[in-house]
Amino acid sequence: MSGRLPLTLLAILAVALVVSAGAQNKKAETQLRTVHGSAVDKDDNPVPSSVIYLLNVRTQSVTTRIADDSGTYRFSGLDPNADYEVHAEHDDLTSTTRTISSFDSRRDIEVILKLSHKKTAH
Repeated sequence: MSGRLPLTLLAILAVALVVSAGAQNKKAETQLRTVHGSAVDKDDNPVPSSVIYLLNVRTQSVTTRIADDSGTYRFSGLDPNADYEVHAEHDDLTSTTRTISSFDSRRDIEVILKLSHKKTAH
């Protein structure tokens, strides 16, 4: 019986570690952020097929989405410790670039992007 005690304790410890790691992963998942919204024209009409650009300011990586038929877009799984910049483009129009700060504690952020400026030639 005394030979089983260390094995039983080891098994209990292993289960506790797995449960703890799972809880930490779940907590990390709930901390991730989502940015969503819509691309609209100057009259607040949806602009389908707009290209939405999301820049991670820290890593300089850019992710894009195409707005759906109702002009909506969504980026999920975003790092809460990074700042982001988001803007929309469609044909010769662009929106103002909006900043999402890491100091903003919201996990679900809605950003309406108004396509009202002419793109500048590069």
